[in-house]
Amino acid sequence: MANAKTAKSPRTRKSVPTKQENAIVSDRATISADALKRSFLDHLYFTMGKYPAVANQHDLYMALSHAVRDRMIERWINTVQSYRQKDIRVVCYLSAEFLLGKHLANNLNKLDILEPTRQAISELGIDLQRLVETEPEPGLGNGGLGRLAACYMDSLATLSVPAIGYGIRYEFGMFQQVIEDGWQVERTDKWLQLGNPWEIPSTDSQMDVKFGGHTEAYSDRQGRYRVRWVPDYVVRGLPYDTPILGFRNNMANRLRLWTAQATESFDFTRFNVGDYFGAVDRKVESETISSVLYPNDEQTQGKQLRLEQQYFFVSCSLQDMIRIHKLRGRSLEDFDTQWAIQMNDTHPSIGVAELMRLFVDVYDMDWEPAWEITRKTFGFTNHTLLSEALERWPIWLFGKLLPRHLEIVYEINRRFLADVRAAYPNDDARVARMSLIDENGERYVRMAHLAVVGSNAVNGVSELHTRLLEEELFHDFYQLWPERFSNKTNGITPRRWLLLSNPQLSSLITEHIGSKWPTDLEELRKLEPYADDPQFLRRWNDTREEVKRELASYIFETTGIAVDPASMFDVQVKRIHEYKRQHLNVLHILTLYNRLRRDPGLSIPPRTFIFGGKAAPSYRMAKLTIKLVHSVADAVNNDPSVEGRLKIVFLPDYSVSLGQRIYPAADLSEQISTAGKEASGTGCMKFAMNGALTIGTLDGANIEIRDEVGADNFFLFGLTAEQVEQLKANGYTPRQYYENDPELREVLDQLVSGSLSRNDMSLFRPLFDSLLDRDEYMLLADYRSYIDCQDRVGQAFLDRQRWNRMSIMNVARIGKFSSDRAIREYCTDIWKTASIEVRPFPR
Repeated sequence: MANAKTAKSPRTRKSVPTKQENAIVSDRATISADALKRSFLDHLYFTMGKYPAVANQHDLYMALSHAVRDRMIERWINTVQSYRQKDIRVVCYLSAEFLLGKHLANNLNKLDILEPTRQAISELGIDLQRLVETEPEPGLGNGGLGRLAACYMDSLATLSVPAIGYGIRYEFGMFQQVIEDGWQVERTDKWLQLGNPWEIPSTDSQMDVKFGGHTEAYSDRQGRYRVRWVPDYVVRGLPYDTPILGFRNNMANRLRLWTAQATESFDFTRFNVGDYFGAVDRKVESETISSVLYPNDEQTQGKQLRLEQQYFFVSCSLQDMIRIHKLRGRSLEDFDTQWAIQMNDTHPSIGVAELMRLFVDVYDMDWEPAWEITRKTFGFTNHTLLSEALERWPIWLFGKLLPRHLEIVYEINRRFLADVRAAYPNDDARVARMSLIDENGERYVRMAHLAVVGSNAVNGVSELHTRLLEEELFHDFYQLWPERFSNKTNGITPRRWLLLSNPQLSSLITEHIGSKWPTDLEELRKLEPYADDPQFLRRWNDTREEVKRELASYIFETTGIAVDPASMFDVQVKRIHEYKRQHLNVLHILTLYNRLRRDPGLSIPPRTFIFGGKAAPSYRMAKLTIKLVHSVADAVNNDPSVEGRLKIVFLPDYSVSLGQRIYPAADLSEQISTAGKEASGTGCMKFAMNGALTIGTLDGANIEIRDEVGADNFFLFGLTAEQVEQLKANGYTPRQYYENDPELREVLDQLVSGSLSRNDMSLFRPLFDSLLDRDEYMLLADYRSYIDCQDRVGQAFLDRQRWNRMSIMNVARIGKFSSDRAIREYCTDIWKTASIEVRPFPR
């Protein structure tokens, strides 16, 4: 028997794995087809409790996913151990959305085991593609914001930069979009219903989050003024971790998503007196916080839930960082040297006040050093110039839910405005504009201002967007702190958006320029000489037509609409919003339709117009736009006079997976937002990376894409941002364009003639009145320029050799728009961190 004084507890005893244990772990990490097959069958039997004869598709998918995850875990553990042993600054990416896309195929690609896996399960008579399609789409985002976060997590891992992504594990995600009689109808997105094999709950890292109540002032033992927060209720955050692999390296970063739980999920006292529903009230209320992405905030309850969501995940995440920091044996005084926190838009901006609360109230730090550390830790990425997208919270709601944070915001504001007054004496108007509190009418907390004041760096996401931030939205702040502002143009990961999404084109590219391009996108420049090679041009054309045939088959299977793969695939897939101007696209379709009916011999190429995207449930005009697309489609697709010339398709429930089908097959990319409204956009990059040509305004990243690919390979139309503002300043009158342009007048009159709406002349009247009376997004001013540009597009498509050459040049010159380039810029200019080497550690 061991001596009690010398024996070590099971927790502290160093475990030396046996040869048998090492063999088991080694077999789970082996990537041969035989080892993968054994692992798959083991998980089918021991994890899923099934054998092949009775297993369904979901069982097979889960078993394979667990087998693949086994091969990820060693990298993940090695990465975590590297963090703990190195003096490094870890990037923490706070985002309300992470629109990841499906994991299985992406992880097979990153592990470089796609072909061994295909071989392993094909020997069992299983189709890998069917399993890939079985995977539910993770419902963790809405659009570009969440997809950018996912691309950046991919690049951070690929570049071996230590990082943790923090967000919310939404139980139901955004919503599933179905179309009924042309209208969007929202259905619950139950993406977690059958389980998620890629996540691992971390029960030892739970965090408690306070809400409501009141504050109490007191003096500590040193006589210092302190504040104690006495909450009304507490919610517990349970983290679920998903490994995010780098591309064919040893890195696996962590995506940590929080789910909300009650601290006490069942009230026996209430149950025992017959109050059965009341017994689980707290459980239901707590879990609601992480139930749904972006609840409708038209009502007060919706506003409160959104604020609860934002504070919940930010508080959990900051407490988690402090926990890890202390586990590493560090003092909070050097917190900013070990952590770089990036706020992805204004949703996490409450983090500035929360980190101050933790430092000052929980860890007894004085205000001045706490503020200095906080400001050095945070960076802020702004993603919008639209006022409705800049978070503002009514003072009464903010104070009711977060009473201590309101006091902290007031104190930050008091000190900040003293600095403003010192820098700009007697300028009360400037002080009012820069205040963290909007005092006009109902008082609000301006969260974007809190983010700017509490960060060491503020960036926009395209050159135009950043300039507009500096000149307009945050002009006063830019004048005070010009050194804090910079541009970081968005990027996308070529691993998902070309290599995985478009294997046919990727194979052709690799055959001619080698295999370095997925991690060095500037390698694509080597394609340029092939743009004048007739044989390569033919292969390029054949490859793209093969991809288009695949999408045409999918369209027929999904919608029952037969489309011609030889037609121009003219595509606009993105969130439905008036500033993105899907309705301008519809006006062009109606213009072509009217022309063809008047002149059936018109020399234009056949076109298939493809739409996709979701409207926010409460956004009535966006939902009306979806109805308009379907109504015009009903008219055009069923008119024999334009058969084979025009087709319109709306693909419902747009997602990352659907985008992976659509982007590779597009001929024309519609990037037609009003100049000055799109911060960047990344869809434009995905289209161009796959060889689509862009028709667009000088807005967002369009400007930089045009600069890179060349003006001759881009179809430009419309007003510039400066011209838009000038026209509005001079008194924009949209009705004049209607009265002076017969074609425009004809298509707008069709909206209210009843011809598109089963004789209901009122259906599209709100859209008609909006365009003629206000036209906030300048459709009518840009209509003629757009139509003329589309005519040039049509003529260019008729010359297929020219079109293919332009397509090649778009791909060859898209290197700037890799998310790897963006992450390198963040690391150098803002985060001040670098790659680390991850080596295998002894088991």
